[in-house]
Amino acid sequence: MTLEIIWAVIMSFAIIMYVILDGFDLGIGILMPFVAEEFQRDLMISSIIPLWDGNETWLVFGAAVLYAAFPLAYSILLPALYTPIVLMLAALIFRGVTFEFRFKASQKRKLWDRCFSISSMLVAFLQGAILGTFVQGYGYQLPLQVSVFYWLTPFSIMTGVAVATGYALLGATWLIIKTERKLQNKMYLLAKYFLLAVSIFLIIVSLWTPAMEHEIALRWFSLPNLFYLAPLPIFTGIAIMLNFYFLQKKYEILPFLLSISLFIFSYIGFCISAWPYIVPRVLPFWQAAAPPTTLKFMLVGVCILLPLLIAYTSYAYWVFKGKIIHPEHHY
Repeated sequence: MTLEIIWAVIMSFAIIMYVILDGFDLGIGILMPFVAEEFQRDLMISSIIPLWDGNETWLVFGAAVLYAAFPLAYSILLPALYTPIVLMLAALIFRGVTFEFRFKASQKRKLWDRCFSISSMLVAFLQGAILGTFVQGYGYQLPLQVSVFYWLTPFSIMTGVAVATGYALLGATWLIIKTERKLQNKMYLLAKYFLLAVSIFLIIVSLWTPAMEHEIALRWFSLPNLFYLAPLPIFTGIAIMLNFYFLQKKYEILPFLLSISLFIFSYIGFCISAWPYIVPRVLPFWQAAAPPTTLKFMLVGVCILLPLLIAYTSYAYWVFKGKIIHPEHHY
């Protein structure tokens, strides 16, 4: 089962990289309605222009890993989630269009800003709804019997709003690093509000999830698991309090790093709750994996591709580091 675990780790890594990197640029779109001045909106967009398309590479990589390494799970999950996935991809495509059109538009730039914001909100909400659908499960047997709107439940709507709120927090703390003066001060204020909202959503999810699924409740609250897993919510609470403190003291980099840590802690908690299933409560990941010979063959390619992807991402962020003073500085 070693190969299956390696591939599960690779897929999990790709997912969290996408959530963090594309999360903050989706968050910038979510924040657009809070900024009235066109010049400041231009600065916001310019802070992600060189990076946003590279960030989405991780989504493609994660989907490719699911398809190649866990084909059975892919064939089960995709049909059950066709509606939100197709809507999300359509919103991602339209969001890419708005990048180009807003810079070419002269009289209707505000319209394209609205389109950019709406598409960003929709992508973030749908990703959260997909996550909520995964957490709440699909039943207890195969084949899955789900309707077109199975993914649209009170829990998934809540997780959709929660993810969008978290992305807005990432976007605000990113802009704290990349901007200064008036726009930066506005982001400090917005980051506090979104951090408060994220904290509330974390509490709601932490209580709602075990109440909804008895197996998850046993995993988190039975002894001795309670003692083993207690550090995770404790560290999360500490990260939230430190984030509030550093935002109040107007640190620049630490709020962004602490916001990322909230996503990482939440993702670890999600993995603990879902383990060992790749289709919740139905299919363990080792039963969904491709044959060992296939996994070995693909692992050679990933050992070459993954370091290149990490190196490219790191280099891009290094080259475009520093503050955006003028919208044209993204060039």
